[in-house]
Amino acid sequence: MTSSAVRAGMAEVPVSCDCFVSLPPGSRDDHVIFGKNADRPRDEVQEVAHCPGASHPAGATLECTYIQIPQVERTRAVVLSKPAWMWGAEMGANDQGVCIGNEAIWTREPVCPGDALLGMDLVRLGLERGDSAWSALTVITSLLEQHGQGGQCKEDPVAFSYHNTFLLVDRNEAWVLETAGRLWVAQKVTEGVKNISNQLTIGAEVTAEHPELRRAAQAQGWWDGESEFNFSRVFSPENPPARMELAKQRYKGGTELLKQHDGSVTAAVMMSILRDKPSGICMDSGGFCTTGSMVSVLPRDPSLPCIHFFTATPDPSRSIFKPFIFSDFSTPVLRVVSPQFGPDDPVRKQPRFQSKVDRRHDLYKAHQEAVSTMENNPDEGSSVFGILRELESQCLSEISAMLSGEIPGEELGDLFFDTVDTEIKFYQ
Repeated sequence: MTSSAVRAGMAEVPVSCDCFVSLPPGSRDDHVIFGKNADRPRDEVQEVAHCPGASHPAGATLECTYIQIPQVERTRAVVLSKPAWMWGAEMGANDQGVCIGNEAIWTREPVCPGDALLGMDLVRLGLERGDSAWSALTVITSLLEQHGQGGQCKEDPVAFSYHNTFLLVDRNEAWVLETAGRLWVAQKVTEGVKNISNQLTIGAEVTAEHPELRRAAQAQGWWDGESEFNFSRVFSPENPPARMELAKQRYKGGTELLKQHDGSVTAAVMMSILRDKPSGICMDSGGFCTTGSMVSVLPRDPSLPCIHFFTATPDPSRSIFKPFIFSDFSTPVLRVVSPQFGPDDPVRKQPRFQSKVDRRHDLYKAHQEAVSTMENNPDEGSSVFGILRELESQCLSEISAMLSGEIPGEELGDLFFDTVDTEIKFYQ
């Protein structure tokens, strides 16, 4: 929204991230469909990184964004859509068919001022260490208990930290995990549609919780110990940030869009929801915008592969979703991976974030130039994006044919590499 529009008295578009899931019978087919938009600082680069599974020696440590933690013996292969400056990820999937996305929230519990695990670190750790949505949830809550959450959440010296909610999904079920400091509560979802945004949504329908949750709430005087325990009501801040208040509109808008398609949700439908600008789900407001998007198709049939679509570029309405399938023979896609700066990276120096580096990967640069061309020459730009959208539709058709048994899955192992390469060539 432009400043002139705000001055004119128009309603402000809500600013927040959004995660969605559709489970049968909400989905058209016998698939679980996951989707997320990452709404981040406008100039932040989102890369897509594939990290193979690995074994690690006893006693090894792991360097996360700000702190070191003990490494586990074995980590899963993961594909991540992540801000290029951090170790963690906004969203991603592993080779076991688990998908996770997170959202920023603020609660009555204070945000840790020092270095800890970012919510994005917890997303990646859950994917690397969990073989189901529930096991990934237990990984996250255990690490939360041990190391806490906090730290600077954007590439800027101006303080910006928050707590997190998570949507964890696999072929069979989904879990909503909401946190307040080291405390947490979770709700299981087994059918239909569900979305989360930058607010607490779990009320009295609690499936699992931190063993000290209610005692802590009672000790703080937030709950009397006798009335019904409603997590959202008890832990929501008395004076929530504007971002949380605006997210209520986004949450309702996302719920309405899902309900419009309840019973017919497909990957294409989820992409259309993530591209929806009137609701603010495809966000472009002030210093923040949608910097990356992801959609996953998780067939209930374990013999079928899961497919994960990523944009790797800002604004899904001006980007295409490119399909990734885990394969032992996939070609590395380095053109969506940002450059590394080692010890000279501003995130590694103290004090942090005193300078900026160019983290743009090849696709980001080509897309950025194409968007600039489109703004200066709308006809030419629309033609390019129109052709690319046809390419996306073709990929969706091939994926559908594969899932119905018409095309062998191994033939599509390099589809992500091929579509990224084709997209860059179109821009050039």
